[in-house]
Parts: sequence; structure tokens; C-alpha cells
Amino acid sequence: MQTLGLSESTPRTENRLKSLFWPDIKTGSDVDYIGAQGYWVCTLVAFVSFAFTVLISPFIATLTLFLYYLGGVGVRERSRYAAVVVFALFVLDVVASPFSVLKILMTVLLLSNVRATWIAYHWRPDSEDASLPPRFNDTWSDKFADTFPEWLWPKIRYPYYVFSAGLFGLVMIGVLVKLAR
Repeated sequence: MQTLGLSESTPRTENRLKSLFWPDIKTGSDVDYIGAQGYWVCTLVAFVSFAFTVLISPFIATLTLFLYYLGGVGVRERSRYAAVVVFALFVLDVVASPFSVLKILMTVLLLSNVRATWIAYHWRPDSEDASLPPRFNDTWSDKFADTFPEWLWPKIRYPYYVFSAGLFGLVMIGVLVKLAR
């Protein structure tokens, strides 16, 4: 596989912390890596938010899980809308809830996702390095981060737009009512 350039261990052009908080794109492999990283960040946010919300309201926790997870699927497919809506709704949650260092850290990661997704969406240089690497289907991680989002996003993109816009409106009303008190 190495001679065909299909190695799973493509060398990163930057270290892990820099790619998490201030990603840069130099090759097609970086575009793919940042998309996968954004997917996993949104998935982490989805499950952490679900865990903290499920005791208050299982229904709201389920909506939150779907919102952030499907947003992560959109981020994996370089959807600027998904990255922005996940970040905006999380910021509204941070504003409406008590201070938490974990929430601030996740907000910074989601802001980094917005920046990375925006850069990845517009990155299209004309070179050999511009081609995106193939998506693998060997491990469970590959199936969830590579194959599943590519299959799911075209099917749920428009329903996600409606769902997230409606939820954004409801959350905005709730935050305004809470701040008005």
C-alpha cells in the first residue's frame, strides 16, 4: 500500500494541539484529517452534552445529541453551516448555564472547527497534494468517521437545516427569556 500512496499513517504537517486549536491546511490529507477531527470533536460534545442533560430532560438530551452528532457529520463533509450552527448553539448553552471550564474548552474547540471547516471548504489548490486521500473502511473508527458521514450527510442535510434552525429559534427564545428575568 505504501507504494500506491495509500498509507493510513499519513504524516501530519503540524502537531496535535496545533491542529486542534489552530489548524492549518497544506495538503489534501490535512483537509481530510481536519474533517475527521471535527467529526470526533462534535461527537464528543454530543455525548458530553447528552450525559449532562439526560437527568434534566431525556427529550431535550436526545435533541441535543442529534443536533451535535449530525452537526459533526456535516463538519466531516465540510459543511460550513453545520460547523457554525453547532458552535452558535453551544455558545447559547454556555451563556445560559453556569460557568464551566469544560464548556469553555469545548467552545474553543468548536470555534476551531468553524475556522477549520471554513478553510477546508475553500481549499482547492491545483497540485498533486490537493487530492483527498481515500476513505478507509477497515476499522470501526474508519466506518464511523469516514464511511458513515459520507453516506449519511447527503440524505439528512436538508432535514438537518430545518431541525437545527428550529432548535436554534427555540433555544434563542429560551435564552432571551432567561436573561430577561
